[in-house]
Amino acid sequence: MKTAGIICEYNPFHFGHAGHIEKTRQILGDKTAIICVMSGNFVQRGDFAILNKHARAEMAIHCGADLVIELPAPYALMSAEGFAKAGVYLLDMLGICDYLSFGSEAGNIELLYDAAETIASNEADILTGEWLGKGLSYASAQQKAAEALIGERADIFKLPNNVLGIEYIKALIDCDSSIQPLTMPRTGGDHDSDTGFSASAIRKAMINGNVPEKLMPEAAVSICSNEILSGRGPVSIKNAEQAILSRLRTIEDYSDIPGISEGLGQRFKRNASNEPSISLILEKVKTKRYTMSRLRRTLICAVLNIRTKDIKTPPPYIRVLAMNSTGMDLLGKARKKVKLPVITKPAAVYKMDDHSIKMFELEAAATDFYVLAYPDESQRTGGQEWRQSPIILK
Repeated sequence: MKTAGIICEYNPFHFGHAGHIEKTRQILGDKTAIICVMSGNFVQRGDFAILNKHARAEMAIHCGADLVIELPAPYALMSAEGFAKAGVYLLDMLGICDYLSFGSEAGNIELLYDAAETIASNEADILTGEWLGKGLSYASAQQKAAEALIGERADIFKLPNNVLGIEYIKALIDCDSSIQPLTMPRTGGDHDSDTGFSASAIRKAMINGNVPEKLMPEAAVSICSNEILSGRGPVSIKNAEQAILSRLRTIEDYSDIPGISEGLGQRFKRNASNEPSISLILEKVKTKRYTMSRLRRTLICAVLNIRTKDIKTPPPYIRVLAMNSTGMDLLGKARKKVKLPVITKPAAVYKMDDHSIKMFELEAAATDFYVLAYPDESQRTGGQEWRQSPIILK
């Protein structure tokens, strides 16, 4: 049986995601097992996930995945490069994954490989550094470097899913992984658009009180509706704005928070103290050098007390969020090959080394903050990370 990994957020799960899983099996075989590495309660765009990680993982299992493991918050809140590297690392450490499947606008693995090798070169590093020195954002500087090296072919870097795919390939090369990349054309807009099967459009509908049933599989709609009825969704950063502002105003030193560079920490500190809303803080901090996504990620990292040292090493464990019977078999096979501790019961973390304990406690604290944004105050109890076992569907 072949095994394919998918690095994802499922924020929330929709027909586009189901189509990706289905297409992966069409290419590799109907019996292909699907392992998802999914962002937890905080997502790469620098935001709270619309529903908690276990609900989203359960959606994935009902809709075609077999095993869902967590991409911990410090890594989910990294740039595309860091996000991809951590996700690939976890799949590689499992020791049972044959393919990494992802969508891209190019839909051509050779073109993506060519771009990955180009941008990973020493010459590209030098050129990117020169453009960064001129005040460009990292993405723009990388684009300029690619244009200088491969001309019109650098257009591949202009589209977001291509960029993420290139980072996946770079990560596979960097860790000398035996996992083979597999891409397919991405349709329906990028993950933050308002078109097609856009998760962004679904989130907006949910926040406005609607569950868009025509855009989501029936099982995902059912789980989504249950979370809303239970008072655990939809989750929005606005729900926790006062808590966020309170925490930001207590931070004395922003210098060791991921994403901070060249005076950005002082801009955050000054505006967090003066401005009455998250949107105004970000507006005042924003310059042409920093994308809004990067600033949101930095803000969330600050709120969650995530420090640069926390992401200098890869994830120290594998946390299982959900699985079916096939996933349980996969986990059994992985335990014979896996190179990291596997967590199914949270209390087991205390049998691990100090670094693993610290990182899990950081995750537990992030969850404690996340639940403050639940609509129903009775659902905002602390310590939920320690009480939640994996969702198992048989």
